[in-house]
Amino acid sequence: MKAALVGVGAIAQTNFEALAREHERVEVVAAVDPKPERLQAFCSANSIPRWYIETQEMLNAEKPQLVVIASPSDTHAELNIRCLEAGAWVLCEKPICASLAEMDAIEAAEYRTGNYCSVISQRRFSSAARQVRQLIKAGELGAPLTALVQTTWYRPMSYYSQSWHGTWKGEGGGAAVTLGIHLIDLLLWLYGDWRQVQAMIATLDRTIEAENVSSASVRFENGALASILTSAVSPREESYLRLDFQKATVEVRHLYSFSNRDWIFSIPNESTDAPHLERWRRIETEIPPDHHAQLRDLLDCYESGERPMMSGAEPRRTLEFMASFYKSAFTGQVVERGTITPSDAFYHTMNGGLYHV
Repeated sequence: MKAALVGVGAIAQTNFEALAREHERVEVVAAVDPKPERLQAFCSANSIPRWYIETQEMLNAEKPQLVVIASPSDTHAELNIRCLEAGAWVLCEKPICASLAEMDAIEAAEYRTGNYCSVISQRRFSSAARQVRQLIKAGELGAPLTALVQTTWYRPMSYYSQSWHGTWKGEGGGAAVTLGIHLIDLLLWLYGDWRQVQAMIATLDRTIEAENVSSASVRFENGALASILTSAVSPREESYLRLDFQKATVEVRHLYSFSNRDWIFSIPNESTDAPHLERWRRIETEIPPDHHAQLRDLLDCYESGERPMMSGAEPRRTLEFMASFYKSAFTGQVVERGTITPSDAFYHTMNGGLYHV
């Protein structure tokens, strides 16, 4: 399978290493970037045979079956559609695009071409997360009741020296959609359809356009309630997910990644589920939440002709949540799922055209 990489910035090496691990199924034939010196250095270091300044030229010349997009966020929507229409499947760094309008245009391109665009959401593909998902679907943990989602990271002002960081146009939002999205997406996958969200955002201690602190309350269709806190100004960094079910609490405390042993299962002292607890904790394989896990799944889908999980409805569901999150923060309203339509300003931009918090 011929693959090409678009964008050779900071995250590109992670994507290339995932591709290299699948060398029996994938050959990286080209890379694209508007900065020639950086591009040539990247290709030389990774033995990529050809390089291009412009994506369309690469698509015309190489005709890749897979394009991995690792360019700045505000280029994603156009590149996704262009690659789909050129006959390629796409694996795109998050965010897949900057609005529901762009997401619907990407889905329309999928239906026109028969190709798929999948967004990186690597935590879903870890062995631990899949174990928890299977236990939930089987009803073994009981009904979900509450959840805590905490992404408290630290980004100094120097982080925002790249002109597109911390801007609505460049990133489609602030800390919630760029940092917190990892655990938010995982929560939405595990707990199912959400019903309503109420959020607050702020920009604290940094001179940037978008928010760097946020909190939200979420109600799910199954009745569960969740609290979400995201920060880019927390000196002691931590990621924490706590899921409370009728029969057990499931927790994972980490920073940027986790392993099976980081997941903790707890039951009440008087519970009769002790025999099940050891089985719940026992995860047979160790698949980390990395790019390779998701790439491998996408390649399997390509070979079987199936839609990959993080394309179409699934990324749209998460994107709709984030659009509703920002609409709530800007308007002070509780936002119901399904109420942001093409006549709504928040369908077209995450901030509804309002550029300051």
